[in-house]
Amino acid sequence: MAKITYNTHDNKTYTADVQNGLTVMEGAVQNDIPGIDADCGGSMACATCHVYVEEKWLDKIPKAEEAEVDMIDMAFEPKKNSRLSCQLIISDELDGLTVSTPEKQS
Repeated sequence: MAKITYNTHDNKTYTADVQNGLTVMEGAVQNDIPGIDADCGGSMACATCHVYVEEKWLDKIPKAEEAEVDMIDMAFEPKKNSRLSCQLIISDELDGLTVSTPEKQS
């Protein structure tokens, strides 16, 4: 289990314990955290679970695959630290991960 911190675009912070094997997106949905819409349910068919990963975590998470990068291009205000939270699988190594949501999901 990992403790994940979600910062919303309006400066609210939520922290949730998320079971290993789930995704950052599933943790947000299960804990009613606003800002992650997850319209496709995690099938990487939209970009409504787009998050910005805190810079210090970028080397600790797997690199985005090409399909994810293509989907991120459709997200609202993508940045170099943009990821789809449905592709970030929780493990003990991600304990303390912090992500931020964009102003809106597209």
